[in-house]
Amino acid sequence: MTKEEKDDKKMPFLKHLEELRWRLVKSSIAILIIATVLFIYTDPIIKHVYLAMSEMEFPTYRFFCWMSQSLGLEDTLCGTEIPIDIQSIEMTQQFATNMYFAIVGGFLMCFPFIFHQIWSFVKPGLKDKEVYVTKGIVFYGSLLFFFGVAFGYFLVSPLCVQFFGSYKLTAEIQNNFTINSYMTMITTTTLFSGLFFELPIIIYLLTKLGIISPALLIKYRKHALVAILVLSAIITPPDIISQVLVSFPILILYEIGIIASKRVVKKPK
Repeated sequence: MTKEEKDDKKMPFLKHLEELRWRLVKSSIAILIIATVLFIYTDPIIKHVYLAMSEMEFPTYRFFCWMSQSLGLEDTLCGTEIPIDIQSIEMTQQFATNMYFAIVGGFLMCFPFIFHQIWSFVKPGLKDKEVYVTKGIVFYGSLLFFFGVAFGYFLVSPLCVQFFGSYKLTAEIQNNFTINSYMTMITTTTLFSGLFFELPIIIYLLTKLGIISPALLIKYRKHALVAILVLSAIITPPDIISQVLVSFPILILYEIGIIASKRVVKKPK
């Protein structure tokens, strides 16, 4: 541990608050800078990131169609062209939606920096052994987050767009989505998928704090399975294929969390 980190442990409470404030300020500035860039390039982002998901050329739809044909299921898994007639029915809706996706996009792209700032604030309060066993946590946490973002954007969001975009109560009722509902669904799904992939890191840290243990995680594994299936049913269209595709990676993350928790318990010995 460096001299600066030892001095941090001796800092009074108000000094710690001041340090936290500045780290949050740095994170906010980074988010605003990236958000400004995204705001400036709104047009190509809307076309190639959001509206592209309504077209059959989107990579996810092509992959599922190829898989369906390879398995001899004909066009069972192939998506359909979603007619998007997006409207803006409020005066400020387009601007508000633009601000929302720009800020969330700024957070997504700045996540490693934000995680580093938070960890740098927490790290001085740890013991030398605790710092050693958490070495690389920013890298692995960021890697899991971006895997989650990719999972949300290329799997969960397209499934939702396909299902809700083509679902109709009756043929007489047409789908005319508002820009806010369409973009918010994709943005929010992608963000929460990234955060959910932090599950192994959260389990690891909670084990370090003594809040949970590997025995507890194993004991409630069946309960966790049910909870994951329920969550998958909520965030995906109501078909078994979509739910399995979403549930399987989350179950793997839970098992990785158990392995990480076991390592924490074994380290002190």
